[in-house]
Amino acid sequence: MTQDIKRHILKTITYRILGTVTTVLVSYLLGATVEISALIGVSELLLKPIIYFIHERIWFNYIRFKK
Repeated sequence: MTQDIKRHILKTITYRILGTVTTVLVSYLLGATVEISALIGVSELLLKPIIYFIHERIWFNYIRFKK
């Protein structure tokens, strides 16, 4: 595995962590309990890759934009 690929993988992981921490923090600041904020964060962490995959498949199969 090249250094570029390792860097991209690490960047992807840290971006995902940053996104989840942001979601937890915002939900907490908006009044949710720590438990609810954590549940929202974990849910988002699990659901977003699935939603992205579905989105990507729809674009690949149905959207013909500069392809």
